[in-house]
Amino acid sequence: MSAGEVLASRTAVLSGPRTLGWTTRSVPAPGPREVRVRVRRIGVCGSDVHYYAHGRIGPFVVDGPLVLGHEVSGVVEAVGAGVTRVRPGDRVALEPGVPCRRCTYCQSGAYNLCPEMTFMATPPVDGALSEYVVWPDDYVYPVPETVSLDAAALLEPLAVGLWAARKGEVRPGSSVAVLGAGPIGCTTVMAARAAGATTIIAVDLEDFRLDLARQVGATHTVNARREDALTLIRELGAARDHLPLSHGGVDAAFETAGSLPTTRLTLAAPKPGGVAVLVGLPPDPEVSLDIVSAASREVTLRGVFRYAGCYPAAVALAASGAVQLDALVTHRYAFKQTPEAFAFADQEKRASMKVMIDVVA
Repeated sequence: MSAGEVLASRTAVLSGPRTLGWTTRSVPAPGPREVRVRVRRIGVCGSDVHYYAHGRIGPFVVDGPLVLGHEVSGVVEAVGAGVTRVRPGDRVALEPGVPCRRCTYCQSGAYNLCPEMTFMATPPVDGALSEYVVWPDDYVYPVPETVSLDAAALLEPLAVGLWAARKGEVRPGSSVAVLGAGPIGCTTVMAARAAGATTIIAVDLEDFRLDLARQVGATHTVNARREDALTLIRELGAARDHLPLSHGGVDAAFETAGSLPTTRLTLAAPKPGGVAVLVGLPPDPEVSLDIVSAASREVTLRGVFRYAGCYPAAVALAASGAVQLDALVTHRYAFKQTPEAFAFADQEKRASMKVMIDVVA
């Protein structure tokens, strides 16, 4: 196949709420410093499902046909002029956000805050639910044969977990609580463990998610349907650090469920001087929180918006076997079953962890 050939690429397109259809789009030859990738795996993210079901996330509104999918792995099919980091045939993961590379944020390393960020599957930018995509070479990462294509696609949520752990200042010996044991919660558990945390408490409402969180690194699990999570976190922290119960808690707490109860718990769970990190966000932008208690305990509150510079570490961790990304995949669909995959992910949130789409099946 000629590197300059324009390809017809079968593509799944969201045209309305819960309406996914098929079209064929032309994919051009890669230009200078671009790579054309034959997509192999797409992980279905919670944000994809939210766009599918509701047509918007905050200020990002689907007002025209949109291609979903930003957890991507594949094989390099062709490269443009000047590309040296990958070659045709290489197995790769795609970092889905490409910044301007010129602004103050990009120059300082915080490119996730770039005002001109192009991010897959965030309106109006199309994602990767297609047979082929063309992407800038500096956001295409080769992965070794020891990393499965499923795991390569899931480097994206792992990058979120790694960025969260950095924001939470997790270091060897840290204690953390992860509030929500979905895919992002589990990758945050993995990242905290890789950073050296020795007490990792996962909280969720579903036992199967808590079982998976323990499998990937949690040392304690709490089902908040049956137990008082805050009391248990404070008791564990007080016993661990030889402190009175009034000062019990964790060094860092992470909100990863996107709900108001877990947001409140994230502010309450750190011990005095600890850190609360908001990875997910509650659906209502205006919420009631106990800021006074957090402030009086000198809890530092930090937000997380995607990640910056985390893919190299994510690839290295996956290659070393230090993280178990394949364990997150609970359901698999062929590319032709993409509408069914999204319907399942939308309807069965409590029964699934990560839905993976095999684009070549």
